[in-house]
Amino acid sequence: MIGALRIVLRLPESHSLKDKRQIVKSLLARARHDYAVAAAETGEQDRWQIAELGFAYVSASGAHATEVLEKVARFIDTTRPDLDILEEHIEALELGAD
Repeated sequence: MIGALRIVLRLPESHSLKDKRQIVKSLLARARHDYAVAAAETGEQDRWQIAELGFAYVSASGAHATEVLEKVARFIDTTRPDLDILEEHIEALELGAD
């Protein structure tokens, strides 16, 4: 199973792309380290107050993958109350065996 999290954030305190990069880089690094997820900025790269982030986790259990990604979303929400979560979507995908 592959779990995927897409989260869109508003960064009201960001006043430039440099500010945004610093915030995004820190969030992605902490999520990778603390939750062993793959993480990347997946969209909105040219907007300095909006960030679209994607996270993925591979597990034998879809429930476990979802649980890990829910923890990532909670981590962002609780450690960065200065950021607004505009969208959040978690999905577990099962790849079929051929």
